[in-house]
Amino acid sequence: MGISVKSNAQFRYGPVVGVTLNDFIFKQDIVSVSKQVGGMAGIQAEMMFPGIGIGIDLGLLYNQQSAKVNLGQKPIWSWDGWGNEHVMLHNILIPLHLRFKYTRLGGLEEKIAPIVFGGPEFDIQVGHSNAGAFKCSGGDLGLVAGVGAELFRNWQVTASYTWGMTYICRTKLLDDYSARSRQWTLKVAYLF
Repeated sequence: MGISVKSNAQFRYGPVVGVTLNDFIFKQDIVSVSKQVGGMAGIQAEMMFPGIGIGIDLGLLYNQQSAKVNLGQKPIWSWDGWGNEHVMLHNILIPLHLRFKYTRLGGLEEKIAPIVFGGPEFDIQVGHSNAGAFKCSGGDLGLVAGVGAELFRNWQVTASYTWGMTYICRTKLLDDYSARSRQWTLKVAYLF
């Protein structure tokens, strides 16, 4: 016995670019950290189930995270010649978000449709700056919450905040002195 189910999910994909504001949050507030601007670019996909406005978005993006960590504030690092170190991480980002797009606006959704989304993001580190005072973790898991709008059925503008759930780097001299990332992101995508 078989049952035929018609799939009405709408799948779209396209390029995405974004700008990020990164911060590293260390376990203890021993040294100062300055936020840095980074960028991202890649492919974003969306699969929406019509009628209910719920779907998923996923992608494959390059993500640059960076921050300036002033290790020179403490003798443990300044004696070894470390100062205000610029830590830059190059990642492959794989987002997997649940999203809701409100499309019952009496025709207005052809011009603008609000979006909310959230879920996990997986970062795979593929490179980093030569900040020798740090060991990098090789990857990161983040939790994202965001809002945005779809404009004219193809353009999507979104803003989100990411909480790093695992550490992304730690100092070599103090084993337990590790940092998690925090990141504000503004993205623009064009979906075909």
